[in-house]
Amino acid sequence: MKITRLTFLLLIFWLTSSFAPKHQYHVSVTQMKYDKPAKTFEISIRIFTDDLEKGLSEDNNKRVFTIKNNDQNNSFVEHYIRKHFALSNAQRKAEIQYVGKEEEADATWIYLEIPFSENPEGWKLQNSILMETFDDQVNMMNLKLPSGPKTFLYKKGQAVQTL
Repeated sequence: MKITRLTFLLLIFWLTSSFAPKHQYHVSVTQMKYDKPAKTFEISIRIFTDDLEKGLSEDNNKRVFTIKNNDQNNSFVEHYIRKHFALSNAQRKAEIQYVGKEEEADATWIYLEIPFSENPEGWKLQNSILMETFDDQVNMMNLKLPSGPKTFLYKKGQAVQTL
């Protein structure tokens, strides 16, 4: 059987597009701001929805998840986030309050609050979200403290940073 050049190119295009990931990188972006009058960290985490669904699936015996607004997945998302996002010092772990999630286009926003009345300097923040799912996962965090802004990058082998 003779394959024409056009048929060959269409075959290559079909094969590469069929197996290509939806995006070439795995990244989340976290905005974390300290509200001094309320003595609370306000946190929003933006994650690609398909990546979050895959992470939840791997964390729950390959159960299939579809993240949408008003779905029944909040308890799974909350459990997953508590497992991979934590603020602690040598004495204790800060209590994270899961506020909710919001799906938009190709991303899901996850909202958290941490009541916090201490000086955050020296505390450690773990952000290992999706690192067990994707070897190239990078979690970027923009932190706004009264002392000024800071940016942190979390990746495999560097999932904990000191504030």
